[in-house]
Amino acid sequence: MVKHNNVIPNGHFKKHWQNYVKTWFNQPARKTRRRLARQKKAVKIFPRPTAGPLRPIVHGQTLKYNMKLRAGRGFSLEELQVSMKACIALRRSINLVNLENEVLQTGREELAAGIPKKLAPTIGISVDHRRRNRSLEGLQTNVQRLKTYKAKLVVFPRRARKFKAGDSAPEELATATQVQGSYMPIVHEKPTVELVKVTSEMKSFKAYDKLRIERTNKRHVGARLKKAAEAEKEEKK
Repeated sequence: MVKHNNVIPNGHFKKHWQNYVKTWFNQPARKTRRRLARQKKAVKIFPRPTAGPLRPIVHGQTLKYNMKLRAGRGFSLEELQVSMKACIALRRSINLVNLENEVLQTGREELAAGIPKKLAPTIGISVDHRRRNRSLEGLQTNVQRLKTYKAKLVVFPRRARKFKAGDSAPEELATATQVQGSYMPIVHEKPTVELVKVTSEMKSFKAYDKLRIERTNKRHVGARLKKAAEAEKEEKK
């Protein structure tokens, strides 16, 4: 007899299980099919990277995963504006000195405003207008990521013989190659523990008492402010 409130073992094995066995004999052929599909896709999207557009570095959700870094959906509008204020690197082929004054002013205003959100996907940068930057460190990290990407970016013209503002020079196009695999990977830095010598001040410090005192101060802050305001009001009378 089995223990506890469990079902008594009485297996039912009369279901012709041989007819329901799933095999994986097509796995080698699927491997070949996936490889050929990747090659066709690389030819189709040339000269774009095979790994897709650039993604931002974000932290995982919830308290359990918020210390882990991963790739996000897209860059926020604030990150694009901050990073593209020095947009001259992207538009290095523009000679602003030879332009008319009106065009020069509009060009500077556009450079100061940042990259347009409609332009970013066309140069391989993913955009997510819903994201909000809640920390300065995260904002600076993704801004630097965009600057590094811009420094390596080569923009091909839509038509081979018609170069427009923002396109790379012909010399750069001649040496450009398609990036295979992942690029600009997310580096997971392992935290290091710094050992310090325990001082007498550390030993004499009572952490629990300090926490209780601060907890009490937080609970009574409203009542104390109210009491101080009433006392000030009485003094004025």
